[in-house]
Amino acid sequence: MSPAYPRRAPWGTAGKLRAWQAAALESYREQSPRDFLAVATPGAGKTTFALRIATELLEQRVVRRVTVVAPTEHLKHQWADAAARVGIHLDPSFKNSQGRHGAHYDGVALTYAQIASKPALHRARTEAAPTLVILDEVHHGGDALSWGDAVREAFDGATRRLALTGTPFRSDTSPIPFVRYEQGPDGVRRSRADYTYGYGEALRDHVVRPVIFLSYSGQMRWRTRAGDEVAATLGEALTKDMTAQAWRTALDPEGEWIPSVLQAADTRLTEVRRSVPDAGALVIATDQSDARAYAAHLRRITGQAPTVVLSDDDGASGRIEEFSSSDSRWMVAVRMVSEGVDVPRLAVGVYATSTATPLFFAQAVGRFVRARRRGETASVFLPSVPQLLALAASLEDERDHALDRPSSGEDENGLEDGLLAEANRLQDAPDAVGPDGLEASFKALEAQATFDRVLFDGGEFGTGAEVGSAEELDFLGLPGLLDADQVTTLLRERQAGQAGGRAAAPDAEAAARERAAFDHRRAAELRKELQKLVSAWARRSGQPHGSVHTELRRRCGGPEVPMASVDQLEARVALVRNWFVGKR
Repeated sequence: MSPAYPRRAPWGTAGKLRAWQAAALESYREQSPRDFLAVATPGAGKTTFALRIATELLEQRVVRRVTVVAPTEHLKHQWADAAARVGIHLDPSFKNSQGRHGAHYDGVALTYAQIASKPALHRARTEAAPTLVILDEVHHGGDALSWGDAVREAFDGATRRLALTGTPFRSDTSPIPFVRYEQGPDGVRRSRADYTYGYGEALRDHVVRPVIFLSYSGQMRWRTRAGDEVAATLGEALTKDMTAQAWRTALDPEGEWIPSVLQAADTRLTEVRRSVPDAGALVIATDQSDARAYAAHLRRITGQAPTVVLSDDDGASGRIEEFSSSDSRWMVAVRMVSEGVDVPRLAVGVYATSTATPLFFAQAVGRFVRARRRGETASVFLPSVPQLLALAASLEDERDHALDRPSSGEDENGLEDGLLAEANRLQDAPDAVGPDGLEASFKALEAQATFDRVLFDGGEFGTGAEVGSAEELDFLGLPGLLDADQVTTLLRERQAGQAGGRAAAPDAEAAARERAAFDHRRAAELRKELQKLVSAWARRSGQPHGSVHTELRRRCGGPEVPMASVDQLEARVALVRNWFVGKR
């Protein structure tokens, strides 16, 4: 039997256990522990494992009640639906003001926030009858001192506690309740899981899909709070502040980077749907205003209105479930959708948020890896930001939560950690990115996109290309059904084909390129002059800077400004000057 069986079982209700679930269950039975921590990669089937344990403990009368604690309102209902399918009735609408649940329920589904607001109430409920507590994504118990203390107070008297997580690492040193820590040779205490099933193992078992990361760079231009205009290429070696500002500029919905990447992602989705007809795609946005703007871009690109999810409420749950059961192409959501939300048909993602903690990134990518049948691949589009590329390259790394190490306020990737709860909170305004945030006077002026590279299985493929070029389409057109080895083989073939084509250019072309070498001082002068002219024309015409540059490239030809030749720059300067005197 395939480890990915069954293909379309309802969430958390697989009729037969996967190999890892059976092994973890056997380990649990042998130990009969009060506390058990299972670490399994997103999409592996932690819910099925937990509900099997709950069913057995209820049947054996070891416990009489079940309490599930989840990060979000949506996940409470998801857990209740899954439990009902195996005969366990949980109340996901339980309010602290009720005091107790109805007699026809076997227990309740709660959020960590509910526990933190009334820990004494939940302690009394837990001690009133033998209770199994399932702590879903247990790392939330370390999100804040008050949350951790509340979880410990509420469930210290539980008969059994089953902790689940797909991402056990955190960048801070807050202890997670009911998790065992052991001191290593270096003196650092690290979390110890009772059973671990990592992404690498799940990929080998075909339980999860392989993930292809497609990164996009491009020329960014913005105005700083001091009034200076700055231009830089996304992904090049920059200071931390400039990287944050270039990244924020790329995500600006008024620039050209976002619509270009969304168009590329939709092209990829079309290719995937040739072999996976119901494949869907998700944009993870930073805040509500960006999400609405991205949705408007997608409507223009596809001719269809995407599903938009802006908050963690019952209405949002309904929209997510409707999208999950349909064959619609796109969903756009703020970051709270990144964790735990189960839409197995998601196969293409656009990471359009400025959050880069390892925990959040792993949870976000986890939305796309759930396997339904062998051969499906996931594709995630990223800005070419060093922190994100490093996280993508290390997706298969295993990490343990470590205590006692120095807390510098920064994670391993040099960005502020920020709690996952903060990362997933409802956003009404753009993020403050960078160490001090971006002041209100920061203004994104221009964002052009270029295809950078593909990251897969620890390797990098592609040599950069213009958006819409044949070189980019080589990678966007990868078949939607390929196993990991086939993906690697095909990527290598396509990169070799590109490199070979360039190496085989005729001597005449090489000579022409040599003649096209230009004086860098003259090019710098022209770029500066062009930027001033474009800014003046943008103010006069009311057009965005990016639209003016796009029109100039369309009319005069050539690549984006930093790579344009002297002749191309001179042609663009002349064309803008003609616009000022009425010559279009």
